[in-house]
Amino acid sequence: MTKASVPGGIPTGMDLMQNPRLNKGTAFTEAEREAFGLIGLMPEGIDTEENRLKRIMLQLAKKSTDMGRYIFLQSLADNDRTLFYKTIMSDPVRFMPIVYTPTVGAACQTYGHIMRRPKGIYLGINRKGRIAEILRHWPEKDIRFIVVTDGERILGLGDLGTNGMGIPIGKLNLYTACAGVPPRMTLPVMIDVGTNNEALLRDPLYMGLKQSRVRGKDYDDFLEEFVQAVQEVFPRCCIQFEDFANVNAVPLLERYRNRVSCFNDDIQGTAGVAVAGVLAALRITGKPLTEQRFLFLGAGSAGTGIANLLSQVMHQAGLPLEEARARCHLFDIEGLVVESRNDLASFQRPFAHKGEQLRSFAEAIEALKPTGIIGVSAVAKAFTQEVIEAMARLNERPIVFPYSNPTSHAECTAEEAYKWSEGRAIFASGSPFPPVRIGDKTLVPGQGNNVYIFPAVGLAVYATEASRVTDGMFITAARAVAEQVTQADLDAGLIYPPLSGILEASVQVAVKVAAEIFKEGQARVPEPEDIELYIRSRMWRPSYKQLL
Repeated sequence: MTKASVPGGIPTGMDLMQNPRLNKGTAFTEAEREAFGLIGLMPEGIDTEENRLKRIMLQLAKKSTDMGRYIFLQSLADNDRTLFYKTIMSDPVRFMPIVYTPTVGAACQTYGHIMRRPKGIYLGINRKGRIAEILRHWPEKDIRFIVVTDGERILGLGDLGTNGMGIPIGKLNLYTACAGVPPRMTLPVMIDVGTNNEALLRDPLYMGLKQSRVRGKDYDDFLEEFVQAVQEVFPRCCIQFEDFANVNAVPLLERYRNRVSCFNDDIQGTAGVAVAGVLAALRITGKPLTEQRFLFLGAGSAGTGIANLLSQVMHQAGLPLEEARARCHLFDIEGLVVESRNDLASFQRPFAHKGEQLRSFAEAIEALKPTGIIGVSAVAKAFTQEVIEAMARLNERPIVFPYSNPTSHAECTAEEAYKWSEGRAIFASGSPFPPVRIGDKTLVPGQGNNVYIFPAVGLAVYATEASRVTDGMFITAARAVAEQVTQADLDAGLIYPPLSGILEASVQVAVKVAAEIFKEGQARVPEPEDIELYIRSRMWRPSYKQLL
C-alpha cells in the first residue's frame, strides 16, 4: 500500500505521530510506517505494546515525587492515549492516587504552573451566547460524558478557578481506566465565571478570567445555555456536575435532574459509596440497618446527599421515611443542625430535628449515641481522640468514615481511628491510608472512593443510553458494591472490594445498574438477552488500533 492509498481520515507523517488517539510511537508496524510516511521519523526497531509499557515504568521509576509522576502521565496522555491508559490500568492501586486523589489536589493548586497542553473545553462567561458554537470546535462529535466544574469548591481546597480543570480531567480518566468508557466519548469542561481567590487573581500564570465570580441571574442563564447547548450538540451526552459550591450544586441538580441525563457525583456518587460502606460494615456488626443512627460532620451537599440516600435505603428496609431521616443528624460550623435554626438551606431542612443546638461534636455524640460518624467537612483532625473514644465506648464496633479529600483534610487518619478505638473501629476514608498494626493484627483501611460508583454508573448509562440518572441507580450501585466484599475482606478490615480488581468490580456493578435502567424505562436501546455480555461488548480496552 502506498502513502497515497492510505485509509481515509487517518493523518500521515508527523501529524499522525502527534495524534494521541492514533499514535503508537515505536510500535507502528513496518507496513504502517511505509503507508503513513513514518520511515525515518523514528528508530528502526519495532516495539511491542509490552515493551512500550516497560519503558514507561522505567521512566516513572526515575521520578522522585507523585507530582512529577502526575505531570509525566498527563504528558503521556497528550502523546499516546492508549499507552497512558494501559499504564494506569496495569496497576490501579498504584496509579489512581497519582491521576486522582490525593495528587490531583496538589496539581490543581498549581495547575497554571504545570500545564503543558490545554485539555478539554473552557467556556468563559465572556463568550455568552456562543456555547454551542464553542462545543462544536471539539473534534469528536459523539460525546457521551461531560464532567463539568466551575472550580469553586475543588475537593476540600476551595475556589481554584480554572485551575480546577484537573478534576474533570481526572474523573474522566477514571471513567475509562475503571470501567472501560471509551475515552474519545468523554469531554472535560470548565465553566469560567471568574474566581474570588485573590492569590490566583494576582498570579501572572493563572490562565482564567481575572475577575470576581459572577453570581445570580447571569450565572444561572450561562449554565442554562450550557445545558441546552449540550443537548443540541451532543444529544446522547450525560452531564456530571463536579465540585460546584453548595450554593449552586444542589439547585443545579434539582433544576436539571428531571430534564436531562445528568448527576452530581459529590452528592450522589459520594452518597452511593457511603451507603455501600455502611451496608458492608453491618455485615461486621451484625446489626440491622433500621437500628443505625448516623451523625455527619459537614452539612453541605455531600453530607445531605449521603443522609438522603441512606434514608431511602432505610425506608426500603422497612422504616417510615420520616423515621429514617430522624436517624440521620447533621453537624456544621454552627453546631448541631436543629429545626430551631434560621440559617438553614432548604436541602438541610429534612434533617433538622428537634433538640438543643449543641456546639461540640463530642457532646453531640454523647447526646445522640450514633452508631456511625461520617466526615464530609474538609476539617482535618476533627475526629479527635475524645470523639473516637466516645464512639468506641458507645459501640462495640463503631463506624468511622472520614471521607474528606485530599488526605491533608481527612477528619482523622486510619492509625488514629484504630489506635483510639483499640482496633475496633470499622474504618473507611476518602483518600488512601497504609495498613495499621494493632497488637498482633494488621488492619487494612478501606478507601470509600467514589471510583467504586461513578465509573460503573457511567458505563451502564453509556451502554443503555439512559435518558435520566436516578437515585435508584445509585442505590442499586451501592448494593452491588457491598455484595462484592468477601468475608476475607471483612476479616482484614476492608469494607470495599480491593481496588486492584476495580475494572471487574465496575462491570458487575454496571450490570446491576443497567438492569435497573431497563426496569425504570430510562434506556434508549432495546434490552439485550444477556446484559453482562452486552455491557462487556461496549467497553473500550487499551490496545493499539491496527491502521491497515
